[in-house]
Amino acid sequence: MRDEGLDEAIRVAGGVGALARKIGISQPSVSNWARIPAERVLSVEAATGVSRTILRPDLYGNGAASEGVDDLDAGRAQEYSLLSALLARAPDRALLERLATLRGDASPLGLAHAALAEAASRTTSERVEREYFDLFIGLGRGELLPYGSYYLTGFLHERPLARLRKDLDKLGIERAAGQAEPEDHAAILCEIMAGLVSGRFQTPPGADRELFEAHLAPWIGRFFADLEQAESADFYRGVGALGRLFVNIETDAFALPA
Repeated sequence: MRDEGLDEAIRVAGGVGALARKIGISQPSVSNWARIPAERVLSVEAATGVSRTILRPDLYGNGAASEGVDDLDAGRAQEYSLLSALLARAPDRALLERLATLRGDASPLGLAHAALAEAASRTTSERVEREYFDLFIGLGRGELLPYGSYYLTGFLHERPLARLRKDLDKLGIERAAGQAEPEDHAAILCEIMAGLVSGRFQTPPGADRELFEAHLAPWIGRFFADLEQAESADFYRGVGALGRLFVNIETDAFALPA
């Protein structure tokens, strides 16, 4: 059963096929959605004009706060969702246009947002798609492998992934249908964190902290630092800087006494 946000986007677009064409993916992909994936929210918003607070109220704006999520956690969920979207696939033109409107204050994180906006404004979807390919896919393999198992053991599909799957099973978080990547991919972990922080997943208090400390803190900061310094990175240099700063903030916050 489709949720209300997805139904509204389909209605405004003029049908499932029309929505799929507007955001540049296949009709069966949209047909299989129960709700709009976090990494597609900004593209759907740009294509339909339907606000992200309607498309995914659990992640954006007042919808999240009305479900008992305070402004701080709503902001954290949005940050995780943004990182997830940018690591899952290269941003299309609509998403780049939205990113170019980001504004930031004088804080390090705010300056990282502003730098990412500037990078989005001076690139194209074609250029960033090639960059994404070189970084994460490549001919044989990309420059970086964004997986927890690889960063922790040097190999894919190792014990860190098994431990993550066991913990996700305890939390009742199931692997998304059709998802080809393992759960220790950086994009998937950021999406899971967004769900935990926003309250979308019905989990015990503190689940976000436990997952972060067990499965992100040991490696994902190094991944973002590597992305920031990667030879193939241009636009994604800003993504690496944003991710590194945000992970440092999360680490420091979780280290504070409860």
